[in-house]
Amino acid sequence: MQVFAIANQKGGVGKSTTAQNLAAGLWDYYRKRVLLLDLDPQSNLSQICGAVTDTQDSGVVTTLEILTGEGRLTDNIQQLEKYDIVPASMFLASIDGRLTDPISRSYKLKEAIKGSTRAKEYDFIIIDTPPALGTLTANALTAADRVIIPAQADILSLQGVSQLYATVESVKEYCNSRLRIAGIIMTRYNERTRIAQDMNKLFQNAATQMKTKVFETGIRENVAVKEAQACVKDIFSYDSNSNAAKDYLALIQEIFDYDEPIDEPTDMPIEQEAE
Repeated sequence: MQVFAIANQKGGVGKSTTAQNLAAGLWDYYRKRVLLLDLDPQSNLSQICGAVTDTQDSGVVTTLEILTGEGRLTDNIQQLEKYDIVPASMFLASIDGRLTDPISRSYKLKEAIKGSTRAKEYDFIIIDTPPALGTLTANALTAADRVIIPAQADILSLQGVSQLYATVESVKEYCNSRLRIAGIIMTRYNERTRIAQDMNKLFQNAATQMKTKVFETGIRENVAVKEAQACVKDIFSYDSNSNAAKDYLALIQEIFDYDEPIDEPTDMPIEQEAE
């Protein structure tokens, strides 16, 4: 089992979209089991995946209860068609008031994953984070093996990447020495524009200083992504021939060093192995 955090202090760069489509593509094309953990109080990942949240059902256990110890990761995973998920809660925004011990509060998610027999059944755990460098992102980075950084070709995204790097280095020093940056993904990318070309050079320079890379695969701007989310579908279920689907598949192959797909996506539910 490998744990990946999707992070960037800048909002609107495609963190939730990336988390969902990595999980969907890993199942569709490689039959890898993925658990999604939503740590963003905005619950964007939970919503686009069609998960039941605590705003719909007050009895739902979310990542908030996992962090506070009021719920166990083993017992409270929602099984969806292609992947499983623990949804976020809007009350995650108040997490600092609930986790008052400054020493232990960054380790809560790591401890929950380590103590869950169910978590070990997955090939990958992918954690979506909020656009902030606080307790929630610290928990994700402390629990992760690798961090993936989505970014748009603009100066604010570049600043967000630089600020995240400082946080990653701090987490590596004090909480998680094995943490590494897998790379930077350029999202909503149009390589034909001058600004995109210029910003790509700046991101390449930043990646070199961070001892990582900008992935060769960028995610092109594509209306199919928003249409898929409006239909509560991943990009492969919505339109597997779209540019975005092709880009996310190529990205999966690059991140995880996979060869050609072993399977093709299907719009029909796939029965997962009995647990």
